[in-house]
Amino acid sequence: MRILRLPQVIEKVGYSGMHIWRLERAGRFPRRVKLGPNSVGWIDEEVDDWIAARVAERDRALFRQTGPLNQRAKQS
Repeated sequence: MRILRLPQVIEKVGYSGMHIWRLERAGRFPRRVKLGPNSVGWIDEEVDDWIAARVAERDRALFRQTGPLNQRAKQS
């Protein structure tokens, strides 16, 4: 298990620290882990899973817009 610090999370997801904090407070981003009195981090796998869920959400929306027949035509 690998712990990411805030600069690494920012680089990985492309959001500002404040936006990450807002998403986390809203329950829409993985929760931080307290590492020490003044230190926090995020579990790398949880952040990866969150990104994968965003991709899956995008793909479901695309499928709903295009439908299965149009999806097959695009792949050909």
